[in-house]
Amino acid sequence: MLHFMNSRRDFCLTLPALALLMEATAEAQQPDRAEPVLPSAAHDTNGTELLKHNQVFRADKLPIKQSAVGSSQAVVHGTLVTGESVELHNTVLLAGHEPHPPHQHPHAEFLFLKEGQVDWLIDGQHQPALAGDILYAASNVLHGLRNTGTVPAKYFVLAIGPNLKA
Repeated sequence: MLHFMNSRRDFCLTLPALALLMEATAEAQQPDRAEPVLPSAAHDTNGTELLKHNQVFRADKLPIKQSAVGSSQAVVHGTLVTGESVELHNTVLLAGHEPHPPHQHPHAEFLFLKEGQVDWLIDGQHQPALAGDILYAASNVLHGLRNTGTVPAKYFVLAIGPNLKA
């Protein structure tokens, strides 16, 4: 037993202080990191990034591609450890425009409309959508989008499934 303590009560009262001291010592030995250390990217057999670690995709570090109808910002293109291919991009679509003609593809897509209003064409049916709405395009179903508002429409597209372009 420690000699400066006279009783079991003294010892028990000292334990919380010892725990705090040990925690402070351990924290002091950890290096300061302003930015988190991200794992190096592993790749699947198709050459896309294997997404097996949590991470932050910093918007100010992602390149923006301008076009005549707006802009797009690729966020990630990869494969989940469960096997699904995913692609996520951020888009700004100018008023009165569509990003491309109506189309279909084997993968499914979710579109998260942050700002603006659009016309969502799904298999020949037009549906208006407003900021906050979430649009879905099923695999191999014809779909298209047109900004019907007076301001740019801003949205994210999350594609899941086969044949995703890098």
